[in-house]
Amino acid sequence: MQCEKCGIELPDNAIYCLKCGSKIGKSVTEEFSVDSEDLVKRVKEILHEGNVTNIIVRDEQGKLLLELPVTAGLIGVVLAPWLAALGAIAAIVTRCRISVERTDRA
Repeated sequence: MQCEKCGIELPDNAIYCLKCGSKIGKSVTEEFSVDSEDLVKRVKEILHEGNVTNIIVRDEQGKLLLELPVTAGLIGVVLAPWLAALGAIAAIVTRCRISVERTDRA
């Protein structure tokens, strides 16, 4: 696999180019609407799906509440503060919209 922007040879599982930093593959964005009590549970489900690169949480009016860049090496210790922030967000809003950016290498 090669970077379309700079032409460097990349590993098959690369999400970003190692030289120029451009995103590899096409991005697909999905949007979900969830109640606040289901927010943390739904985000955990999305994270376990695997091909997610970015999660954005907005309130009903579209105001950005949290943006979570997801990397392949994301582990529980790194994830814990983000989930705590999601819990705090869930306490102050009734419904949220979750935008999920996925890499589609097809």
